Amino acid sequence: MKLFIGSLSYNVTEGDLRRAFEGFGQVTSVSIVTDQESGRSKGFGFVEMPEQSEAQSAISGLNGQAFSGRTITVNEARPQPDGRRGRDRGGRGDRRGRGRY
Repeated sequence: MKLFIGSLSYNVTEGDLRRAFEGFGQVTSVSIVTDQESGRSKGFGFVEMPEQSEAQSAISGLNGQAFSGRTITVNEARPQPDGRRGRDRGGRGDRRGRGRY
């Protein structure tokens, strides 16, 4: 089961997340989403746990709890709507900061 973890401190590492979630069961992967240009954390990430019961225990145990100075959100990750993954999310201009027109 893939879990979404929100409101992460920008200083949290993937190792920190792995250690926290391993207290509830096996963790198969951990990723913190970072800005492509700066490499800085965007304050959220994902943890995958193969056993649904262990993942549910992690949600119950960690959602709304203080973690590295922030109150985190932990819930089941929702899949991206079709066509959204990997595409520009809209807005003005291109990725180099120039206008569209």
